[in-house]
Amino acid sequence: MSSDLPTQIRSSLQSQGLPKPSLAWIQSALPNRNPLPPLPALVATVKTRLLAADLTNPALLEQPAPAFPPNLSSPEVKETKLAQDIPVQVLDIDNLAKSKWEQVEELEAIARGEQTRGREIIRLPTGNEGDDEEDAGVGSSSAPPPATQGRNAAINANIANAAAAAKGATHRLVLQDCKGQKVHGLELRRIDKFGIGTLCIGEKILLKRGAIVARGVVLLEPATCVVLGGKVEAWHRSWMDGRLARLREAVGADVRG
Repeated sequence: MSSDLPTQIRSSLQSQGLPKPSLAWIQSALPNRNPLPPLPALVATVKTRLLAADLTNPALLEQPAPAFPPNLSSPEVKETKLAQDIPVQVLDIDNLAKSKWEQVEELEAIARGEQTRGREIIRLPTGNEGDDEEDAGVGSSSAPPPATQGRNAAINANIANAAAAAKGATHRLVLQDCKGQKVHGLELRRIDKFGIGTLCIGEKILLKRGAIVARGVVLLEPATCVVLGGKVEAWHRSWMDGRLARLREAVGADVRG
């Protein structure tokens, strides 16, 4: 393997606007194959692993890595701007356009196998309901059975409704830098990738130089917030699995309060 291969890979990653990984980490992320795949394939592999990594791993980024100033989250500072580009990862996302109770009801309906289309409730057929139709159609090239068509139509309608709702939503994020410092981010202007189910936990975002921070909250808008992609699979799965319980707890706390 060429000694300058990690350097070439890092240059390619930086040209795509990604954080600057350390050469040692790139070396460890390369596939254990001989001969190695072509350079474009190696860049794609390392990029995928970089976006799936935990930014707080001290071996991941070239040091000193860009991070938040120590007092950035202080509510005492009326307004400031980031002095440099800072890569962060998403730890939490909340849709401020929906109450906690509305989100609980939505998740409970999904758990019951229901989706909504406007004010109409659609019960999704289970897989067994289409068995007879599927058996009758074995070996034919006919259209899918009615149960499958209904299920697909309901799912597509729900996806369309969710996308339409997201366009008018405002989201609040918890963001973490490479030093483990956490700040809240507030969607000031619509960012298409933001949405529960579309933005992943552990996903990487680049906060660009000049981004405004008001009272300890980063104001997120397309000009200064670039979604890089990726996710930390274990974090995302845990967040999704525990979301309903967290929302119920928040609703209970509001009632008790």
